[in-house]
Amino acid sequence: MFDKFLELPRYIKRIITLLSDAFMLGVALFLALWLNADPAAVFPSPALSGSLAGLTIVCSIGVFIKLGLYRAVIRYLSDRAILTIMAGSVSSVLILLLFSLVLDVVLVSGVFILYGALAFLFVGGTRLGVRMLINHPGHRDKKPVGIVGVGETARQLASALAQGTEYRPAAFFTLDPVGHLSLVSGIPVYNISVANRVVREQALGRLLLAVDSDSPSERQRILARLEPLMVPVQVVPSVSGMVSGRVKVADIRDLDVQDLLGREPVPVDQALLHEGLKGRSVLVTGAGGSIGSELCRQIIAEGPSSLILFEQSEYALYRTERELQAICAREDLSVRILPVLGSVLHRRRCLDVMQAHRVQVVYHAAAYKHVPLVESNPIEGVQNNVFGTWYAAEAAIEAGVERFVLVSTDKAVRPANIMGASKRLAELVLQGLATREAWQGDGTTPSTIFTMVRFGNVLGSSGSVVPLFRQQIREGGPVTVTHPHISRYFMTIPEAAQLVLQAGAMARGGEVFVLDMGEPVKIADLACKMIHLMGCTERTPDSPNGEIEIVFTGLRPGEKLYEELLIGHDPQGTDHPRIMMAREASAPWPYLVKLLDDLKDSSQRFDRERLVSLLLQAPLGYHPQEAELVSDGMSRAGSAVARRSPDNVRPLGVARKAQ
Repeated sequence: MFDKFLELPRYIKRIITLLSDAFMLGVALFLALWLNADPAAVFPSPALSGSLAGLTIVCSIGVFIKLGLYRAVIRYLSDRAILTIMAGSVSSVLILLLFSLVLDVVLVSGVFILYGALAFLFVGGTRLGVRMLINHPGHRDKKPVGIVGVGETARQLASALAQGTEYRPAAFFTLDPVGHLSLVSGIPVYNISVANRVVREQALGRLLLAVDSDSPSERQRILARLEPLMVPVQVVPSVSGMVSGRVKVADIRDLDVQDLLGREPVPVDQALLHEGLKGRSVLVTGAGGSIGSELCRQIIAEGPSSLILFEQSEYALYRTERELQAICAREDLSVRILPVLGSVLHRRRCLDVMQAHRVQVVYHAAAYKHVPLVESNPIEGVQNNVFGTWYAAEAAIEAGVERFVLVSTDKAVRPANIMGASKRLAELVLQGLATREAWQGDGTTPSTIFTMVRFGNVLGSSGSVVPLFRQQIREGGPVTVTHPHISRYFMTIPEAAQLVLQAGAMARGGEVFVLDMGEPVKIADLACKMIHLMGCTERTPDSPNGEIEIVFTGLRPGEKLYEELLIGHDPQGTDHPRIMMAREASAPWPYLVKLLDDLKDSSQRFDRERLVSLLLQAPLGYHPQEAELVSDGMSRAGSAVARRSPDNVRPLGVARKAQ
């Protein structure tokens, strides 16, 4: 029956609400008179009493209509509607006073006070009651969730969820012991130490992290407390981190790399960046890639005169150019965005572009970076990573470019694969060019400053392990990790781009800059943490009933257990607290020219064996990894697979069958 009432046309429901208010006002007036005095003694005649009540009710309804009380949708009754009811009740009391004077009816003051209170209670109460009846079925059907945090972000999120149709905020969790067992917006607050019991008793389907702090380390500390609960955890940005300043249900997102690693962002020397990029013509090679596109986003914020996007992938170039044009329009930036299709292997193309647009700064991010693919295609890898860098650098010298920055990798340190060896050789080429230019010039000021920036794995890109792990967990597993002990230094894409820009601005010629990246992270531990924070349990020999199994597939060709950032052991500090400068030997330019000529001849002949042999003989520290075995007997070629326990090694088919 109530559902049929809700389906009535709006004007019918308004008429019913109006009649309900008239009845409630009549009841309020009767009770006010009855509780204060004998009605027979007050009213000399029934006609007079009826006239007073009728005139008061009719005029009060008219005031309610004028105040817009019947335009409010009861389902979404707000604080403003409550104030309107209060104003209408006060007006009704004044109307009662007026007509009592006109009709010469003597009423004690208590009647007016009690009538106003009852009128507000009855008129407002009926609306709140109806709203509760409307919302209660949906409220009951919503999934209960817990909100971690009690600040402004958490309260706004609770309000947004209460108005939605999917989730019901059932509990707040706080790290502050003082707030335990208090109420916020009618929702109980619990200390996070009792979260396990509350999650179990209230059957919370997920936890929403809504803390006001923007500190990644603070969020990681909270996530460490939530991980043992094995309940899905999602994150809401703080109010300060959102442009609108309001929290919406759409702001809820899955955990990302910053949340899991808890790394504090690299401090930015804004003045240094501004000085190196403001008003300049900047070219980014590989502008459609994950690093290249992020470099472009950060560069345009510094106000260059023009930004040239150099990319060989048509779709990647189109996508990046459209995104940057949208940013410029939204932020009102006057930067010329010039998309250019081309390959760094075409030296003449690079030179023409640099000369035509009078490029002053080049960020060379174009490279083949996927280790197994380059391992399988060494000729293409060397051509793109080594000769592409050489040709682009020579073009920069001829075009009079002021600064050339190479985006390098930690895999260039004692490389175990073709990709790392090619990037190390690219570093040596730039170091050699820096020495050659200084020698050919006045000995102190080379025409083009060359520098290299070396950093660890970039998470959040298309090849990142975090999206892969998330997909595998959602599909029910297994989560595949190459080795139980494999570890990596991690960076986010914005961090990597900031490092490249800031280190490039510090360059004086020939330096290799590296970031102080803290401690490496074990990939198996990262996978385990993601399983727990996505609400699943890990299947191990000790917990055979777990939902998701971690399977070790063996190291891929050329993959190392541990990555390094320095070849030497005596890095030099810089003006930036998180950036170091490596002290590493370079190779004389005549030797490099001979090596490059031999590599070029081998690649043109498609002589893979000779090309690899030349890399092995070069001063790169290159030692292929796939021929070695790790301590527990797992092949680096990935032919064997282990479960979570490294002592239990089985073929991949056996591990999958066990699920």
